[in-house]
Amino acid sequence: MTTANGKHSGHRHPRPRSAVVVDEIVADLAGRGYRDTEPRRLVIGAAAAQTRPFTAEDLCAALPCVGRATVYRGLRLLVETDQVCRVLLEDRELRYQLSHKGHHHHMLCAVCGASADLADCDVEETLQAAASAAGFQMSGHWLEVYGRCQLCATD
Repeated sequence: MTTANGKHSGHRHPRPRSAVVVDEIVADLAGRGYRDTEPRRLVIGAAAAQTRPFTAEDLCAALPCVGRATVYRGLRLLVETDQVCRVLLEDRELRYQLSHKGHHHHMLCAVCGASADLADCDVEETLQAAASAAGFQMSGHWLEVYGRCQLCATD
């Protein structure tokens, strides 16, 4: 930062949130034995910069200098390591967003595409009971709630 007399004040600007997120994800991946590479950082950075659920093609468009296969491999790694989660939109289009870790579901606005996490969802016991009654061994579930966000509901 420059003061009125033109000298640098020594104050450091905070790093952009997406840069901090990239460092956190890279550190987590390194802890799991994955290398820190520039293309991987670019894919992570592009994912972290998204403000709405995104597609792999959105990342490809944002990263013309990174090969399509590299983007898809990077995105697959981020999903496998729970850094990014899948989001199924109401029109059945698969998108992605940064994960907030742990089991959760999503509330998705059918108008603007906004997404909010639904962390406190007590459907696990109901699903386990239904599966057990049917003689089915459940290995997981995926729940998306569709509707209108607060802003779109007032329009």
